[in-house]
Amino acid sequence: MKFFLDTANIEEIRSVADSGLLDGVTTNPSLVSKETGTFQEMLKEICRIVPGPVSAEVVSTDTEGMLAEARVLAKIAPNIVVKIPTIPAGVKAVNILHGENIATNATLVFSSNQALLMAKAGATYVSPFIGRLDDAGAEGMDLIEEIVAIYSNYAFDTEIIVASIRHPGHVRDAAILGADIATMPYKVMKALFHHPLTDVGLAKFLEDWKKVPKD
Repeated sequence: MKFFLDTANIEEIRSVADSGLLDGVTTNPSLVSKETGTFQEMLKEICRIVPGPVSAEVVSTDTEGMLAEARVLAKIAPNIVVKIPTIPAGVKAVNILHGENIATNATLVFSSNQALLMAKAGATYVSPFIGRLDDAGAEGMDLIEEIVAIYSNYAFDTEIIVASIRHPGHVRDAAILGADIATMPYKVMKALFHHPLTDVGLAKFLEDWKKVPKD
């Protein structure tokens, strides 16, 4: 499984990149609005830090507007992936961008039918938002299971980015189901490292080591 960080914060991205575990980054307008600097400069810096895919989202809701934005974003760096909303105009835009060899990430996916449409349109990635489904009383991981099965049935090349991750359990469940990528907030990435028994065990080992005679 690939690990993406869901943030536009440069320091968070640097921190995880330094660990050697970071495969990519996803951003969205809400995350970008929390940071300082222009959108394009922010993306350029992220792309300098991260050699893997960096998702940047369009804000137009019509096909022509999406295409115009996408073509500008794609010129920022070779690893830019353009996020397109999963709406009818977005399906058309993804199909056209696929023909232009511009990588796309279909965002705001909440059903397996939406994921199927975007895969048929040629999306490079789809991003099902499991946390928001959980918040609405559904089981987000049920959607991941459905998409994994559908894509396997028809050998789609589209990769599944499990998005809107709330806690480490979501990462584990996504990995068990065979999703390609988990994109997560910085706090969830940090939480993956920790278990209370590891802390207790390490403290015990270090305390016992003090009792061992040294040369």
